[in-house]
Amino acid sequence: MGYVLGSISSAVIVCKLWRLPDPRTIGSGNPGATNVLRLGNKRAAAVTLLGDVLKGWVPVVLAQWLTGDPTIAAAAGLAAFLGHLYPVFFGFQGGKGVATALGVFTGIHWGVGLLLAATWLAMAKLTRISSLSALTSSALAPIYVHWILRTPWITAMATIIAGWLIWRHRDNIRRLLQGEEGRIGG
Repeated sequence: MGYVLGSISSAVIVCKLWRLPDPRTIGSGNPGATNVLRLGNKRAAAVTLLGDVLKGWVPVVLAQWLTGDPTIAAAAGLAAFLGHLYPVFFGFQGGKGVATALGVFTGIHWGVGLLLAATWLAMAKLTRISSLSALTSSALAPIYVHWILRTPWITAMATIIAGWLIWRHRDNIRRLLQGEEGRIGG
């Protein structure tokens, strides 16, 4: 269920409803909130962000409620995250997973979600670079999870998600190292 929910592309749906171009065909080609924002529609980007966060949060919360097992809940979150990256409905070509990962981590523990959101916002304010904000938050996610939960299996899941997030940003990392990465609002 987590994977199927994660496979629903908020960006594609929102852009169809708003009669905007398919986000997979413009800008970075990434079906995510940042690319929808590039279309100049802040409201559509906000709805996309909310949809992506919820599709990570809902499976975690439902699995926790149904099983009472935080490890199963974390596995449901990992499945939702992988659904976003490799969606069955869109030829296994998905987004980078930042917002969905935030939803997963918030579902696991609200404190982890709050720390990650605060880290992203602080880095975005400081650097005005979305990818650097995402990379910093991703790298800190396993540390935050371990610090708050001290559960080895959930920390391992957080490490897997962080590694995948960093991998999905490899082109951004190259541009950052070359000083060519775009800035928020630029």
